[in-house]
Amino acid sequence: MSNEFFFTRLQYESGDWDVDQRMPSNLLNSLVEYTTLRIDKQENIVPLGSDEIFGCPFCYISGHKLVQFTKKEKENFKKYVDNGGFVFADDCNHDIDGLFAKSFERQMEEIFGFSALKKLPNDHELYSIFFEFEDGPPTTSQELNGWGDDLVHDYLKAIEVNGRIGVLYSNKDYGCEWDYDFRNKRWYKIDNTRFGVNIVMYALTS
Repeated sequence: MSNEFFFTRLQYESGDWDVDQRMPSNLLNSLVEYTTLRIDKQENIVPLGSDEIFGCPFCYISGHKLVQFTKKEKENFKKYVDNGGFVFADDCNHDIDGLFAKSFERQMEEIFGFSALKKLPNDHELYSIFFEFEDGPPTTSQELNGWGDDLVHDYLKAIEVNGRIGVLYSNKDYGCEWDYDFRNKRWYKIDNTRFGVNIVMYALTS
């Protein structure tokens, strides 16, 4: 597995971490279709409090409920990111006033300091590293259908370490957007998982 990309979902003691269960296989299928990466097609689930996290090139964390990391989870999160790790955090509520959003952002403040999580400019290389997204982060059907906070979030947030994104944070609910059987992508005019390919390629090459 050391020579293959593998998708890691972070399991944390609070909240509901096991959401969007078809999303990883869908994204992994896109990486097979569009890139030359060698892919392990099995989702990797690792407790945030475990030292296993330090062998993972890319981590995903999501949920709807309260995020309250343990002391060990906080220590691992900071050590992982400070040492070049990449975490994609996605709010399943797609709601800036929701429980996940408020509590996760609070955790980031406690771990990395006040205002560490900043608006990511829409001309950042993340949006052009593989596929081109001229307007920044693509919208999701949840936003366009008026679910959650009834807003279209026109930017993502990030924590950068040494000029590189260590934590990419979304209120757009990409996890739900990509939570379908990959064989159904043929019904889409444009494959909506393409932005996920950008996120992984940025994590691996920047």
